[in-house]
Amino acid sequence: MQKVDPPSSPSSAVTAPSSGIDRFFRISERGSTLSREIRGGLVTFFSMCYIVVLNPLIIGTVPDSTGQFLGGGSEPNLPAVAAGTALIAGLLSIFMGAWAKFPLALATGLGLNAYIAYSVVPLPGMTWGGAMGLVLLEGVVILILVLTGFRKAVFNAVPPFLKTAIAVGIGLFIAFLGLFNAKFVTTATGTPVQLGNDGSLTGWPTFVFVAGLLLMLVLWVRKVPGTILIAIISATVLAIVIERFTHLGAFAAPDDSGTGGNPGGWAMNVPAITEFPIQAPDFATLLTVDPIGGITAAGGIGAIVIVFSLLLADFFDTMGTMVAVGSEADLVDGTGEIPYSQRILVVDSVAAIAGGAAGVSSNTSFVESTSGVAEGARTGLASVVVGVAFLLTTFLSPLVALVPYEAATPALVMVGFLMMTQISDLDFTDVEVALPAFLTIILMPFAYSITVGMGAGFLMYVLIRVVRGKAREVHWLMYVIAALFIVYFLRGALEGLVL
Repeated sequence: MQKVDPPSSPSSAVTAPSSGIDRFFRISERGSTLSREIRGGLVTFFSMCYIVVLNPLIIGTVPDSTGQFLGGGSEPNLPAVAAGTALIAGLLSIFMGAWAKFPLALATGLGLNAYIAYSVVPLPGMTWGGAMGLVLLEGVVILILVLTGFRKAVFNAVPPFLKTAIAVGIGLFIAFLGLFNAKFVTTATGTPVQLGNDGSLTGWPTFVFVAGLLLMLVLWVRKVPGTILIAIISATVLAIVIERFTHLGAFAAPDDSGTGGNPGGWAMNVPAITEFPIQAPDFATLLTVDPIGGITAAGGIGAIVIVFSLLLADFFDTMGTMVAVGSEADLVDGTGEIPYSQRILVVDSVAAIAGGAAGVSSNTSFVESTSGVAEGARTGLASVVVGVAFLLTTFLSPLVALVPYEAATPALVMVGFLMMTQISDLDFTDVEVALPAFLTIILMPFAYSITVGMGAGFLMYVLIRVVRGKAREVHWLMYVIAALFIVYFLRGALEGLVL
C-alpha cells in the first residue's frame, strides 16, 4: 500500500526486543520504540479527552421521563457523569492495549449517546437506568455476534477496495470534525457551512487553531519527532496565555436575532484553571442499569428497534475505525487481515456492555486513535497510555479542561491528510470500484456519519454487481449487510410505527 509516512513513523528495520515490555507489546517487531508509543498514546488522549467534557453535556443535562437526571436527583450531576466516562474509557483502553495489543482507544461513542439522550430517554415510562439497560443488552448481542464469528466474517467479506475507501472517507470525516469543532468552519444561514463565525477568520481561538496547525505542518515537513504532541502542547500554552489576558470565556451562539452570545469564545474547554486541579471522583452513575425496566417502557418491538439501531451503528463504526487505524499503522496484510482482529472486536463489544453498566452510554473505538498512530504508535502500549491518562483524569479533570478544542483538533486535520493519501490505491477508472468508493468517501463527512458512508458504499457495491450480471460473485454476507442497511436507513419510519 502506498502511503505518506509521518516523520515519526517507524523505520523498516526491525530490532530485537530489548525488554519484557518490548516483547509483550511487540514494539520492536512492529518497528516502533517505547518513546513513540508513549507519545502516540498521549496524542490520542489529547485528541479524544474532550469526551470527558462533552459526554456529560449530552447525557447529563437531559432528564428522563420521570424528571430524574443521570446519576440520580432532580438536578444534573455532571461531575459524576464525567468521572464515569473517564473511568470506563480508561479501563477499556487498557484492556484493548494489553489484550488485543492494538493502538486503538475507546470511550463513550458520540451519536450513540445523543440517540439515547434525545430519542430513548424521553419515551413514556423510560428511566435512565432503563435506557442504559438497553445499551447493555445491545452490547450482549454484539458480543454474541463476535464470539460466534459472525462479526469477523462480515469484516472478511468486505472487498479490499471498500476497506480502503472507508479509511479515506474517515480521513475526510475527522478532518472536517477537527475544522468544525475548532469553529474554523461553522454552520451558516444561506449555506450549510461557512469560514469562521462570519465568513472570515476572526478571533483569538481561531488564531490558536491556525497557529497550532501551521506549527504541526512545519514540524512534519521538517521531519521533527513528536510533531503532533509538540504542536498540541505549544498551542495549549498559547491558549492559556491568551485567555489569561483576554478572558474570552466559552463560546455561546447568538440568539435568533443575531445578537448576544459569545461567538468569539473557546469552542469547548476554556484554557484556565478555575478550581483545584485534584478532585475526588463521584461514581454515582455506576451500576444503575435496569434492562427489564427499559424493555417494559419501550415495549418488546420498541426495545428490539432501539437495540438494533444501536447495534448496527456500533457494528460498522468499529469495523471502519479498525480498518482506518490498521491501515494508517501498516498493520493490514495483503489479504486485508488485521492482527488480533477477533480480540479487538471482543473488547469493543465488552465496551458496549461496560458503558451501559456504568451508566455512561455505549463505549466504542475512537477514530481519533489515528492521531496517535500518525505520531508513531504501532502497538497496544499506546492504548495503555491512553487508558492510564483517562484514569488519572477521574482525579485531574480540571487539568484536562485546559486543552481547548482549538489546540487539539489540528491533529485531526493532519491525520485526515495522511489517511487521504490512500486514495491513490483506488482505481477510479473501474465503475464497480469508483461509485461505491465515491459514495463511501463523500457521505461520511457530508452526512456526518461513518456508518452512513459505509452503508451507501455497501449498497452501491451490491447493486452494481447485480445489474452487471455478477450477482454470484458477491459474498452472501454482503447481501445480508445490504438488507440490514436498508432497514437502518429506514429506521426512523420503523420507529415511528412501533414507538
